[in-house]
Amino acid sequence: MTLRLSLGHIDVYDSRTATFAHQLSLTGVQFHTPNLLRGDAGYWSLQELKDLRERCNADGLRIDGLENVPLAHFWKVQRGAPGRDEQIENYCKSLRNMAAVGIDVLGYNFLPTFVWRTDMAATGRGGARITAFDLAAVSAGNALASYRLAPQEPLEEPVSATQMWANHQYFLDAVLPVAEEVGVRLALHPDDPPVDVPLGGAARIFTSPASLVAAREQANKSPAWGLNLCLGTVSEMGGEDAVNEVIDTLGPVGAIFYVHFRDVQGTVPSFRECFLGEGNYNPADVIRRLHDVGFDGFLIDDHVPAMIGDPDTWMDISPEAYCSRGRAHAIGYLQGVLNGLGLE
Repeated sequence: MTLRLSLGHIDVYDSRTATFAHQLSLTGVQFHTPNLLRGDAGYWSLQELKDLRERCNADGLRIDGLENVPLAHFWKVQRGAPGRDEQIENYCKSLRNMAAVGIDVLGYNFLPTFVWRTDMAATGRGGARITAFDLAAVSAGNALASYRLAPQEPLEEPVSATQMWANHQYFLDAVLPVAEEVGVRLALHPDDPPVDVPLGGAARIFTSPASLVAAREQANKSPAWGLNLCLGTVSEMGGEDAVNEVIDTLGPVGAIFYVHFRDVQGTVPSFRECFLGEGNYNPADVIRRLHDVGFDGFLIDDHVPAMIGDPDTWMDISPEAYCSRGRAHAIGYLQGVLNGLGLE
């Protein structure tokens, strides 16, 4: 089995991003609702996906996967709102077009009110800028509310956990047959933060290792469904024990497709993001565990602290902010761990 690192969560791609990947000796990239895929028709067209593929080929980089279609393509699906059938039909068009250009992984989340943080300017080691969450402070609202993927359409009424499970089932029933047919795999991101209370009026359902197993049951254990193992989010659930449980349960059955490598200090209801190696789990132990259960996907860097001289790494999605000291540190750390473990 082969573990590999990919330059991940790229929002805005240009020659600087490609150069950054090569300077870090990475040959693969993963995109996060990228600027080069506008999707003006309500789905990712074959031509724009071809253009992205050809651009990366010309830059000497492999596309390892895509994550999160534009929110305008998906919010009705998440909420179970009128118009979701049209969005699902367009989602399937995106899947078919991805398959046609040889991109076989698409990450998704089921968060009608998106990721929540209560502090976007907390300080970490050495004064690095980090984010934090405290359930006791959510009455002040989501500090990520202005982020580009945070919904601007207010909820007309609360969405219960029962409704969310039903909405997810409806989505899977409609799209998995197409995903299986064309050979594209769907990777669920756990709910961040994984709290068992509604945030912004919508319940969160993927908040524990058991709930991720339940999601696989909803998918009827389809080989086209798996997990985007966000280690930070799972660490928020219950630290190292939660991370180990998810790897040991979903890893051996091939239901972990790729990994977001980040960590936090603390667990819900309160946690802080941090540098790799100072959080709830030991990164080397996690990589060894992934290898031992047969994981053969890719790892990407995820949220990183903003180090001295770095622009903000969450709200600023420009290449200047993306190609940061914090990101280079995270990737170098992971490369060192992989080399030290002697894994293929």
